[in-house]
Amino acid sequence: MDGTVQAWVDGWVVSRGAAPPTAEPWGWTIDMGMHGHVTRHVFGSTGDGLDETTVRKVAGAVTGHGVWLKAFRDPSVVSGWLDDTWWIDPEPGYLMTLPLTADGAPAAPDGFRLRGWSRGGVTRVMVAAPDGSLAARGQVTPTGETAVVDQIETAPEHRRKGMGSLVMRTLQDVAVRQGARTGVLAGTPAGRGLYEALGWKVVAPLTSAKYAPSADARS
Repeated sequence: MDGTVQAWVDGWVVSRGAAPPTAEPWGWTIDMGMHGHVTRHVFGSTGDGLDETTVRKVAGAVTGHGVWLKAFRDPSVVSGWLDDTWWIDPEPGYLMTLPLTADGAPAAPDGFRLRGWSRGGVTRVMVAAPDGSLAARGQVTPTGETAVVDQIETAPEHRRKGMGSLVMRTLQDVAVRQGARTGVLAGTPAGRGLYEALGWKVVAPLTSAKYAPSADARS
């Protein structure tokens, strides 16, 4: 199994409150227990290490709505291995990493309020705008020497004002103070620019697919 994927799975399940991952020969099965997101199968190999036979075998055993596949290979490749009972997210994801260093927690701009709190191994950070509305948020889950950054969000009216950077740097500082040395995240195209500006590197593409058979396929 790829060590970066393993680190992401270990932190992500805690961050999202998912069931402990069940190890499989090809990766992990993670139960979420949510409508539309019941279970996800995460493949443990990346790039050329993930082969068509494995993906087809796992996908072929899926029969329930709300089951997802997470494959760390380009969507243009993975989509060719799945039939039309699968919906492929048109936006590719990116598995990214960063060597973490302690550079001190940044301060919020004048008028903004920065607050963080921890529960169940997860530290959450929010930035409130001068009027009290949410400007940005995010969370981090350290698991030993790695820490998973998750659910980074900046309100549309506060984008390109440094709010995302403020949240990320604060979370990174939290992770370092808790002993983490490497950051891991699964980013979107919208967030990739921010992360790369902060030094994060893409180590693998990510394809997300959901089992969603058509009416004909269900009959």
